Amino acid sequence: MFRLVSVLLWSFCMAKLPAAAFALDAVTLGTNWKAQAEHGGFYQALATGLYEAHGLEVTIRPGGPQVNHPQLLVAGRIDFCLAGSMTNAFNYVSGNVPMVTVAAIFQKTPLVLMAHPGQGIETPADLVHMPILISTAGRQTFWDWLKATYGLEDSQLRPYTSNAAQFIADPGVAQQGYVTAEPFVVAREGGFMPEVLLLADFGYDSYASMIETSWRLVEENPDLVQRFVDASILGWVSYLYGDPTPANTLIKAENPEMTDAQIAYSIEQLAAHGIVDSGDALSLGVGAMSDARWQSFYGKMAAAGQHPGGLDLARAYTLAFVNREVGLALKRELTGG
Repeated sequence: MFRLVSVLLWSFCMAKLPAAAFALDAVTLGTNWKAQAEHGGFYQALATGLYEAHGLEVTIRPGGPQVNHPQLLVAGRIDFCLAGSMTNAFNYVSGNVPMVTVAAIFQKTPLVLMAHPGQGIETPADLVHMPILISTAGRQTFWDWLKATYGLEDSQLRPYTSNAAQFIADPGVAQQGYVTAEPFVVAREGGFMPEVLLLADFGYDSYASMIETSWRLVEENPDLVQRFVDASILGWVSYLYGDPTPANTLIKAENPEMTDAQIAYSIEQLAAHGIVDSGDALSLGVGAMSDARWQSFYGKMAAAGQHPGGLDLARAYTLAFVNREVGLALKRELTGG
């Protein structure tokens, strides 16, 4: 625990210094939805003073159905935002928009397809000819891949508006969701646990909860970017392997609809499926990325017709700020491993 205690003591000491003695760099992170456990590591870094210990004054700006944080990032209104899929980065490159991914907090996307139990649904191919509730964002990201890979068809599409009522009422309908959220809602409101297909287990190998920023910030102030990435990684390690109470307190204050039961379920699913800490992250640290993974996913999406071939992926991401084993020592201390 020495390292964690040292970090917190450093933060405490700096808080006692006159403002002029230590000027924090103010940055804003825009998340991809309302405050929830899926953002827990960022709130943990804020709540426990990890951002401050790295010389940062961080404002977390929650997302939502009417919030377009990528647009605000491009406009320079925020400094960092979270992307739910690597397709966002491909769109930047296609549109010649100078934004870049600097870390992938989720090694696996939490995206799932859900069906009622007892119908023999074992793979996405088993959903063929079944109506599927898919959001507009889903139609612009994973749907083309599902069609190309598992034979699903546009005629199956039905709109999904973040309400599980239609799915609960109709056993003949499937629905998209997140492994950390919708199954819990269905169990609570419908009284049954749905059959859940985690798309990452069936070949959809996009990173998720990726930290995006501008190439300008990366080139002009790489130290700030590194400090933000490092503190966020430490926040995620603390959240998953330490006491998540500080972050959860902030999450519930920011989003009063969030319950302790939902948060506990989400954390459990993040751990059970290795959403954050699996694959390269186990040896390189949370946030890890690889050239091979970017090439793999881009190849699949180009083959599915969603993105043109020949994109210069070097403009989409950089490995300069990750794969440094940040957080591994803290993880060992917290887990006793």
